[in-house]
Amino acid sequence: MTPLSETAPAVFCRALVKRYGDITAVDGLDLEVRRGECFGMLGPNGAGKTTTVEIFEGLRVPDGGEVQVLGDGWRGDGLALRARLGIQLQETKFPEKLRVSEVVTLFRSFYPRGLSVAENLALVGLEEKADALVRTLSGGQKQRLSLGCALTGDPELLFLDEPTTGLDPQSRHQTWEIVQGLKARGRTVLLTTHYMEEAARLCDRVAIVDHGKVIALGKPRDLIASLGAEHIVEFALGETATALTDHLLQTLPGVDGVARDGENWRLTVREVHLVVPALMRVLTESGAEPTHLTTHHATLEDVFMALTGRRLRDG
Repeated sequence: MTPLSETAPAVFCRALVKRYGDITAVDGLDLEVRRGECFGMLGPNGAGKTTTVEIFEGLRVPDGGEVQVLGDGWRGDGLALRARLGIQLQETKFPEKLRVSEVVTLFRSFYPRGLSVAENLALVGLEEKADALVRTLSGGQKQRLSLGCALTGDPELLFLDEPTTGLDPQSRHQTWEIVQGLKARGRTVLLTTHYMEEAARLCDRVAIVDHGKVIALGKPRDLIASLGAEHIVEFALGETATALTDHLLQTLPGVDGVARDGENWRLTVREVHLVVPALMRVLTESGAEPTHLTTHHATLEDVFMALTGRRLRDG
């Protein structure tokens, strides 16, 4: 008979609460991460993502609610559970005068089992830097070293908090390849990010978090499809006087939704090639001249904006 801890979700919480004085960082949050999936938590700075993940990692104690990780709760020193986890924080500082292989050897000593130093360095593409001093590494290489340290115990569950923030595109794609390799091996990954392409590329499901609550949950493509259209048209009119109204824009062919923020307008549309000419005609008739006009495929960013009226990066 399979032990209950092996059939339970990788991460489970109900009514999770964490306060800092008068500020409620996590406000009754419910979440379940399935075994073997890459799960993403999206939200602006201050949404409660990092606090939630740190509770899952056993680094913070919640003020309320229930938490289980790999079918177990945080009790005592939690060493048995920590041995099954890998954690990459937003920023990790290593001793500058240690060599890369020495750093990995040190972290490997914390776990009862795991990858050899050679396997670890090969996994994160740092074989040629084994004898290099930490201080000589680029920012992307240091980030991969941090990821390597998180992987050295060959974890069942890997936490990645903003794993590619500040990285150049090449280093970001290298990190994505590593995560995709872990998924192929059946490992569970929980990551926080504000890069929409990253979430769409890596995550089986995502939770959009705002003000300490989950406001949307599902597969990236399903959340985007919930907008009802595939494209976004954005334009601004500056201080141009105009009789333009939401109702007038809503009547344009192919427009499914209209939103306005001051001088900026956003149209959710099905067929850009029909909407843009009709839009330009209406603007001309209204005596308005756009200061800019852009179109793009709908993204998770647009889902967040539709739900909150704000951009993910607004904080």
